[in-house]
Amino acid sequence: MGSTEDLDYPQIILQYNNGFLVSKVMFTACELGVFDLLLESGDPLSLDVIAARLGTSTTGMERLLDACVGLKLLSVELTQKGALYRNTEISNIYLTKSSPKSQYHIMMYYSNTVYLCWHYLTDAVREGRNQYERAFGVSSKDPFGAMYRSEEEMLKFLAGQNSIWGICGKDVLTAFDLSSFTRIYDLGGGGGALARECVSLYPNCTVTIYDLPKVVQVAKDQFIPPEEQRIAFHEGDFFKDSIPEADLYILSKILHDWDDDKCGQLLAKVYQACRPGGGVLLVESLLKEDRSGPVETQLYSMNMLVQTEGKERTPAEYSKLLVAAGFREVQVKRTGKL
Repeated sequence: MGSTEDLDYPQIILQYNNGFLVSKVMFTACELGVFDLLLESGDPLSLDVIAARLGTSTTGMERLLDACVGLKLLSVELTQKGALYRNTEISNIYLTKSSPKSQYHIMMYYSNTVYLCWHYLTDAVREGRNQYERAFGVSSKDPFGAMYRSEEEMLKFLAGQNSIWGICGKDVLTAFDLSSFTRIYDLGGGGGALARECVSLYPNCTVTIYDLPKVVQVAKDQFIPPEEQRIAFHEGDFFKDSIPEADLYILSKILHDWDDDKCGQLLAKVYQACRPGGGVLLVESLLKEDRSGPVETQLYSMNMLVQTEGKERTPAEYSKLLVAAGFREVQVKRTGKL
């Protein structure tokens, strides 16, 4: 193990301090439409043109564009007529709305919702509960009532979740061979991106999205085309209402929203409903058994503190919950992604 002299503390602290600034630069450029404009133009554009088309000041836009160049989100070419800006490949793929792998919606959700909760992280640590009441003036006793406090907010959240599955969906659904499961329920399936990926990968299956009535309505109206015959919907609250029989239940980013007691209650209901020989697929961001990382998961767990009643867990902790509910033959696989 190296000595403390091996560590460049000022650089490390500076990097951490700048983390917030970096993300806000990226979020702001997305929100203003910088990356979309440059993609649509097909040609590099000058500062004056970008500012004029997006309705901003040249003073502010110049600094934003330069910061994006420094972050390698944009590239700049100096010509006799001045600087010309274009997207980098990573921006075209992940930061433009039209890309199949766009992360625009989840970034907007983080920028306009999550960050406001994180402003009260100190209070969350002191109190051990989410911060919706301070951030938005709504009750923190019902996390999803707070998350879905308006149709606009619900749409932002669901679109953001869909964007994550656009990158990770195939990995989590092929970590195990699910071809033997034909009747599948996606509990808390939200906008349906994972369900659509599932029926694409496993043509012999049908997937039913089980979610709150208002979520189901948005999914039908905004995300799932009516011609998709292999995806059905079930309106209800799976904590309060019955869970129909199925071969496989998918719980993707569900258990991390709740404490151990509520997770145990839900898994027990799933076990009772599950057909003989059936199973449950949990999709979560896993901590190492010694909780030393990954840092992304540690940060997600902090986010669960400010937004929900839950936390991220280790494989052993999830296995314990599953076994207590009655499940056996628990297997764990990491995808290497989120």
